[in-house]
Amino acid sequence: MLDELKRIKVKDVMTREVITINKDELAVKAFEKMLKYKISSLPVVDGEKLIGIVTTTDIGYNLIKDKYTLETTVEDVMTKEVITVYEDESIIEAIKKMDVKKEEIINQLPVLNREEKLVGIISDGDIIRLLSKILKGSV
Repeated sequence: MLDELKRIKVKDVMTREVITINKDELAVKAFEKMLKYKISSLPVVDGEKLIGIVTTTDIGYNLIKDKYTLETTVEDVMTKEVITVYEDESIIEAIKKMDVKKEEIINQLPVLNREEKLVGIISDGDIIRLLSKILKGSV
């Protein structure tokens, strides 16, 4: 199974239609967008450039800490140091990057092409579905 995973590229599994948000949008708008699309993170873009990511955890943490006003923007709460993966890397590399933090697993990785343009997103759910297909012998 490990050899099979090494051959599968991120681009074969990722979601290509990425829902994003601009850094100047309100944090509440980001939260509404995540609820509407039933997702837990939004890559933050400035044009085509990835500049951050905002998650439901980011918003929830800041809400608990009472750090919000009606004017709080995505830029105020986003994570600026984003862990990404390239579309031509193997799924194994994506899994390693998702397990980089000791205290938590990263659930989504923005996917870039070699020109550093955002081209997709891969989630733990995408990887679980892939593993399920491999185990059933349908890949």
